[in-house]
Amino acid sequence: MLRFLTSGESHGMALVGIIEGLPAGLRLVEDDINTMLSRRQRCYGRGNRMKKIEDDRVTIVSGVRNGLTIGSPLALYIENKDWPNRKGRVPAPKRTPRPGHADLPGVLKYGFDDIQNVIERASARETTIRTAIGAVAKRFLSEFDIAILGHVIRIGNKSSKASSQSIKDILSRVESSPVYCADIKSSSAICSEIDKALSAGDTLGGSFEVIVENIPPGLGTYVHWDRRLDARLAHIIMSIPSVKAVEIGDGVKTASLPGSKVHDQLSEKENAIIRKTNRAGGIEGGISNGNPIIVRGYVKPISSLRNPLASVNLDTRQKIKAPYVRSDVCIVPAASVIGEALVSWVIAELFVEKFGGDSIREIRRNYDSYMSEIHSRIGKPRNR
Repeated sequence: MLRFLTSGESHGMALVGIIEGLPAGLRLVEDDINTMLSRRQRCYGRGNRMKKIEDDRVTIVSGVRNGLTIGSPLALYIENKDWPNRKGRVPAPKRTPRPGHADLPGVLKYGFDDIQNVIERASARETTIRTAIGAVAKRFLSEFDIAILGHVIRIGNKSSKASSQSIKDILSRVESSPVYCADIKSSSAICSEIDKALSAGDTLGGSFEVIVENIPPGLGTYVHWDRRLDARLAHIIMSIPSVKAVEIGDGVKTASLPGSKVHDQLSEKENAIIRKTNRAGGIEGGISNGNPIIVRGYVKPISSLRNPLASVNLDTRQKIKAPYVRSDVCIVPAASVIGEALVSWVIAELFVEKFGGDSIREIRRNYDSYMSEIHSRIGKPRNR
């Protein structure tokens, strides 16, 4: 069984992650993780902390020997470069909560007198270490030719026309876009929208899509509600700060259509049973069906505005503006990378659950045997 735990605060010494259950024999180097960390940081719309202070690099502390995992817990460490600037400082307690943040519910829940105690852990900075953990999962899945890509499909009022295309068709365009959008025209328009929001002291939300290809049928299950693949994906996408809604496949659109125009009908082609469409987003009954998995996250504009919103001081009850904390203008491109990482984790988690073993070789034997049986029953589509 795969599981992970994270620790660390936004302005603390470091972020730490521990992965348990990673099989032995996986070739893993720090650059496998650093590439994804860099993508999370360098996108358009990020604030000064990401541009000028942090340069996230992971250190693999344990679990790897001679470039291969050894089956023991994998420990990851990411230094907060801003820590030396804050070490030993004791600032005055923060007593004015920011609307839209965990500030007020956090101090009420934990009984704090200083909102900064909430900010330290509730901050989206925590997603840095989860992105690193997801990068490990993505590296594991690549051993079985499973490809995963997150990309932006909307920011503000500007949307991409490249939703739900194959990874091969959009990869180079996503990688070259400063906002990770596969539509070149939309990418330029989105950057302009972000610039306008910056000038106005405002922020922008949007949506991203994660595509998973070459996925085997049979991940997840219908037998228990909490083990359904779509439920697991929705859970982890919703765990990204600022995500307020999740969609699988054409879920939103199909809610207003008759069943005859929704479900993916079965057909036969070249001795293989196939689906002509993929409106279900690769999941039926909580189980992967072999089609590409499509999951989307809808992201609200972040709540730290340069032109602050109204708030109330907890001590004086005076109506004042919320404090501005250095932040991004738009985090949707970064959220697409985080979403890619976290979807990778869920797929890896269920993959190990389905094809379990203590080493890559053992899992591969189990996987190959299973896929051989699947192909004997429904054939092997050419795109697999």
